[in-house]
Amino acid sequence: MDNFATSVEFIDQWAWIGWLILIAVFLVIEMLTLDFTFLMLSFGAAIGLVTDLVGLPIWVQVIIAAGAAALFILLLRPPLLKRLRRGEDPTKSNVDALLDLRGFALHDITQISGQVKLSNGDTWTARAAGPVPIPQGSPIAVIAINGATATVRPVNE
Repeated sequence: MDNFATSVEFIDQWAWIGWLILIAVFLVIEMLTLDFTFLMLSFGAAIGLVTDLVGLPIWVQVIIAAGAAALFILLLRPPLLKRLRRGEDPTKSNVDALLDLRGFALHDITQISGQVKLSNGDTWTARAAGPVPIPQGSPIAVIAINGATATVRPVNE
């Protein structure tokens, strides 16, 4: 029992170092993820550090830190994310910009092969979405991109 009491005293005496390490680790992870989750966890660990400096037992520190982190995640993170994403460009890019883009078949398009010219000027290898081939010159719309191949469907104009 004497060893247990000694180890508890040791943990209580040096818990502030553990809180500082947790804060640092969470901040480094936050810099890699940029999602505010680990920032909120580091805030909770900072609250744990404050409770340690006040002199509360370690089990109370952990409960308060966990509760504070949960509250930060639930209450502070959503408005921060909303504010961060407020200025984002709503223009679609990359593959999202190609979905539902129109064009025409340069060659007959089957489920195995074909080629299309899209309205943005790009030429893509294409495959038909259905079993019916799309004849050369037919209007098409992109429904998916798989690697460097566009899956297309015919468009009735």
